[in-house]
Amino acid sequence: MQTMQAMETSWSTALWQQFGAAIDMLDDALVACPDALWRQLVWPDPSVPSQGAEFWYVAYHALFWLDLYLSGSAEGFAPPAPITLEELDPAGVLPARPYTREELRTYLAFARQKCHATVASLTDEHARQFVDIPWAKGRAFSYLELQLYNMRHVQEHAAQLSLFLGQNAIHADLNWVARAKSDTDRK
Repeated sequence: MQTMQAMETSWSTALWQQFGAAIDMLDDALVACPDALWRQLVWPDPSVPSQGAEFWYVAYHALFWLDLYLSGSAEGFAPPAPITLEELDPAGVLPARPYTREELRTYLAFARQKCHATVASLTDEHARQFVDIPWAKGRAFSYLELQLYNMRHVQEHAAQLSLFLGQNAIHADLNWVARAKSDTDRK
């Protein structure tokens, strides 16, 4: 009987340090966003000029997919309340109301802890398992590759939110995070 072995410590540590840093940069943007910009469009939807992605939604979207991709499957996935599953609706249905900063920071803390625990317990066998991602159109992803994709996705949206804040003269605490913050360094 083959035993499951954890990933080599140096790999799992490096993966967590970089994944955690991306999540921490998203959190920094959430903290820095003034109330006046929470419902402002980060980018417009050119097909519908009065619509686009508001700040809160970009953060919610990044956190929802972070959580889902860590789960490895949409089957049985259930985010913690009050977060709902509208993000999975192919029609692009938005949540019934914008989530508050406190709700999204609570979700971020949940997803950050889930990510840390997932990476710390990741085995070579699990890392190699293929996952079915519907949008991948038949291209198989290993669980490890999905997590690298996931990290890039979080960082992309953290960067978009930071850029938006900078364009609106908000520069507080939006520095590059090189490695995951320790619990004492986090706000």
